[in-house]
Amino acid sequence: MAEIYISIGSNINRQHYIEQGLNALTEAFGLLTLSSLFESEAVGFAGKAFYNMVVGLQTDQSLGSVSSVLRKIEFAHGRSQNAKKFSPRTLDLDLLLYDDVITDSPAQIPREEITKNAFVLWPLAEIAGHLVHPSLGLCYQELWQQYDKDQQQLQIVPLIWARKNKEI
Repeated sequence: MAEIYISIGSNINRQHYIEQGLNALTEAFGLLTLSSLFESEAVGFAGKAFYNMVVGLQTDQSLGSVSSVLRKIEFAHGRSQNAKKFSPRTLDLDLLLYDDVITDSPAQIPREEITKNAFVLWPLAEIAGHLVHPSLGLCYQELWQQYDKDQQQLQIVPLIWARKNKEI
């Protein structure tokens, strides 16, 4: 079983699409470990604030299969197949980690955004702080402690999800 972590983001009808994303991920993979839900400004473009979080889970699916499932979930929830990288999102699912794998195909693993964006690193450190970044050799809690927290402002917001199954 592979241990994987996925970031979830939305800035269009945020609460609805975060809930829908969690429901779809539960249907596809089973039990999820949930970080807190964070609100952050859009990064890379002028747009409405995002809700972001990270989920962890275990799967026997291959990296390619997981990537495919995530794309299908995004498209099923209003993501355009022609969506630009820095643009509003109904649902954005990014595979951050797949065990200790380091690769660029079919997705960049570990995802570069882990160390660049507070809205990825803080929730990842919250639920996987003890894990070590396979390229940097530092645990995610250490990376979060070293992160310039003035760079991006985040605030925790209440997560309302009827199918909560938080594991910590």
